[in-house]
Amino acid sequence: MTAVQRTRSNRPEALRAARARRHEHQAQGVWRSRVRHRPEPGGGGAGLAKSTPLVLLVDDEQAIRTICRVNLEGDGLAVVEARGGAEALEKIRSQHPSLVLLDVMMPGVDGWSVAERLAADEGTRSIPVVFLSARAAREDRLRAQELGAVGYVVKPFDPLELAGTVRDVLERIALGEREELNRELADPA
Repeated sequence: MTAVQRTRSNRPEALRAARARRHEHQAQGVWRSRVRHRPEPGGGGAGLAKSTPLVLLVDDEQAIRTICRVNLEGDGLAVVEARGGAEALEKIRSQHPSLVLLDVMMPGVDGWSVAERLAADEGTRSIPVVFLSARAAREDRLRAQELGAVGYVVKPFDPLELAGTVRDVLERIALGEREELNRELADPA
């Protein structure tokens, strides 16, 4: 088995700038010291430590799921995939992910419907949702905000930045900043 390692120097300047704007207590890289995960080829769950966040990646496009999964796992996150909304709802109930990365436009049960169902269910409403969407209008961000989302990533996006976005969201939620993340959807930086 060949191990692949990324270096921080390959990260885009935008990510470094975003991390420089973080609160002082976040800039220390809290997650880095707790991650004990070495991803298995093909997205296997072996080798996970209890502190490894599980991300459910929901998108109907295989290519997007693959590039996102590779980058998220390469950064030490555990990833489960779903091809659509109905499958996502099943996996959320059975696997209780730390965060859901959710495409908006999917056939059948779309991302908006998934988020509505999660928000309506006492057992799932606390699971943070970050939307991945080609829809970039302010109205879409406002709808995500109304549904309780904590992030909105517009396609096309840099997949190398996705893990940093996920970790930042999880860190801020752990610090009690969920409502602030939700408010920020209306006015992105």
